[in-house]
Amino acid sequence: MRFDDAFANSKYLADGKDFPSRWARKAESFRDSMGARAEPGLRYGAGERHWFDLFLPEGEPLGLVVFIHGGYWLAFGPRDFSHLAAGPVAAGWAVALPAYTLAPSASLPEMTAEIRSALIAAAGRIAGPIVVTGHSAGGHLSARMATTDIGLPGAVAGRIAQVVPISPLSDLRPLMETAMNDDLKIDAAVAKAESPALLQRRPGTPVHVWVGGIERPRFLDQARRLGNAWSCPVTVEPDRHHFNVIEGLEVADSPLMAALLG
Repeated sequence: MRFDDAFANSKYLADGKDFPSRWARKAESFRDSMGARAEPGLRYGAGERHWFDLFLPEGEPLGLVVFIHGGYWLAFGPRDFSHLAAGPVAAGWAVALPAYTLAPSASLPEMTAEIRSALIAAAGRIAGPIVVTGHSAGGHLSARMATTDIGLPGAVAGRIAQVVPISPLSDLRPLMETAMNDDLKIDAAVAKAESPALLQRRPGTPVHVWVGGIERPRFLDQARRLGNAWSCPVTVEPDRHHFNVIEGLEVADSPLMAALLG
């Protein structure tokens, strides 16, 4: 298919195939370290993957960070990335990592609706400001939470202090010409309805796009498309590729964490 190579990441990294197992080990270690401050499997709906894990800081949370995992809407789950809660938790924030139904069992509009429900449920448990972030396909879903059509209750939308899509897929039209679209089933209507770069940002919701400086050109383009469409900052972090650009979430004092929490 025309754009298969453009969206390939692992094949262009010498250790690309090692990252999933590395993430899983870090994630398990982090969960074990959290003890009673980990609240796993909180429900936001009746579906098999309608749950989120919540990690709490010591003391009263300053607010809530929601991290949405990537995997081209086809792979992974929140427990592959639990360790990315470490930075916000160390900074005093609670972190929710929602699961969502993957393709081909769910369409992109259905996934968007699930994340909306997860965000509302998590917001009901933690007071204060909300920061929404996510990586790759999760970057797409985090950006969708900032669009005018998402229909968040005003009490939740008004608490969103920042949205930080990391290496987001913001214009889905090229994905129609990839082999993975056999499962994603993106057509012209879905691309128009689900591409953040083709939608309006909700007034008053700050957005800061983040992307690695040595990512594949298509991901740099996707990040800049969203920044241009929404007139929001785009940070290109030097020497970061698609798989390690998220590592800034592991520590409280990284540049990425500063973009999240100011």
